[in-house]
Amino acid sequence: MLDYSLGHWLAFLSAAVLLNLSPGPDIAFILGHTMRGGKRAGFAALFGVWSGACLHVLMAALGLSALLAASAVAFSAVKWVGAAYLFWLGIQALRAGGSGNLMKAAGEKMPVGKIYRQGILVSLLNPKVAIFFLAFLPQFVVEGAGPVWAQLMLHGGLIIGVAAFIEPPLVLLGGRLADMLKNNQEIERWLDRGLGALFVALGVRLALTSH
Repeated sequence: MLDYSLGHWLAFLSAAVLLNLSPGPDIAFILGHTMRGGKRAGFAALFGVWSGACLHVLMAALGLSALLAASAVAFSAVKWVGAAYLFWLGIQALRAGGSGNLMKAAGEKMPVGKIYRQGILVSLLNPKVAIFFLAFLPQFVVEGAGPVWAQLMLHGGLIIGVAAFIEPPLVLLGGRLADMLKNNQEIERWLDRGLGALFVALGVRLALTSH
């Protein structure tokens, strides 16, 4: 059970590394929060995105992603809710503009729990991620290697495991840069604007995606 050849693992792990190295909305979300709030904010965003990805893997294993892929109405509903959520986050950041709405006057950063929840929602409300897992994971299902759902869960979990080696160093580097720039009100203002523009851009990109 769950016994694969060396060639299978080499092909899968190579694909997983390339996928995690490719820039996308998740990386942009993580780095945006890292630059705005430092390492703690970056890791909160990272764990939120990973949690959302885990739920996508679970949905792919249970077949729920297939329903999303097959239904244009369901795809559009999730897409527009996700785009609206990103727009809302962007407007909140743009309105803050270093005024203290996102960063308290005493230096208290946005609660990591809130960033974590944002990360989950940003990942979950992207229907392209669900369809990606549905299209990618079955390519590595091997007949006779075990239940399909177990193989999907294993390979989906390993994709997130590979991310654990690639994304944390990016957060650490971004956090170091953020530490160098902190306590500068003008820079905080531009970081708020940059984060807001990033969220709005991600929302536009999601809204323009087609089924």
